[in-house]
Amino acid sequence: MKVYSVLAGNFKLDGGAMFGVVPKTLWTRTNPADERNMIELTTRCLLIENENRLTLIDTGMGDKQSKKFFGYYFLYGDDSLVKSLAKHGFHPDDITDVFLTHLHFDHSGGAVKWNKDKTGYELAFKNATYWSNKSHWEWATKPNRRERASFLKENILPIEESGQLKFIDEPEEGNFKEAKEMDFALWFVNGHTDKQMLPHFKHKGKTFVYVADLLPTVGHLPIPFVMGYDTRPLLTVDEKEAFLNKAADEGYYLILGHDPYNEIITVHHTEKGVRLKETFTSNQLF
Repeated sequence: MKVYSVLAGNFKLDGGAMFGVVPKTLWTRTNPADERNMIELTTRCLLIENENRLTLIDTGMGDKQSKKFFGYYFLYGDDSLVKSLAKHGFHPDDITDVFLTHLHFDHSGGAVKWNKDKTGYELAFKNATYWSNKSHWEWATKPNRRERASFLKENILPIEESGQLKFIDEPEEGNFKEAKEMDFALWFVNGHTDKQMLPHFKHKGKTFVYVADLLPTVGHLPIPFVMGYDTRPLLTVDEKEAFLNKAADEGYYLILGHDPYNEIITVHHTEKGVRLKETFTSNQLF
């Protein structure tokens, strides 16, 4: 198995929205804001090469939305999913599987692109099987008012229409399962959105977890520091506490999807709770 970190682009969001009820004086210690109260974020995806299978985990925002749409997110830098894949020697047509942790636009937007004359949409990875789970798919295609702006039909419906969509079996009990369909196991969490999936795998003697939006940045490590975007923030608090305690106990390496400066971290128990232990780059570990 080979693992690659893939940057799909950088953006900014309101720091208050990213930290909910947490006072600005606290969250700016780790996530400094600009004059507009915006903090820097990234869309870090993951690529797993295993024999003849090449699995892309999440896809970033993509580039098919309008200039007005992207204007809300203050894009910066020149990273893109296609460029990042090329740096590792891959083309979109090489991808065999696209695994979507959840279907919010900053995780699924790159899964679908415009066709050549911009009259419709097509899959960005034409040879890939696309993976979600049935409960989350129904949640996303019949969105609640809170998440409607995050579940964009142009990112979702073309996948189903293509015939290349498959669903992961959900756990019969608990929130962890070995996913026979994939090359990794899964944590299912429901606080941010219904049935978000966190890939969990072993590599070079270490256990890695791609934590997606359960833990967007290092600044979100304190248990009460949850996003204003979470649909069930109290459930996120419980899920984070259980997961981070296990991560500290078991020595997990956590791959952060939105932190532009901290790529992979470990955590440990302290008097203040679970806190940052060490930071690593993908070059050091993969």
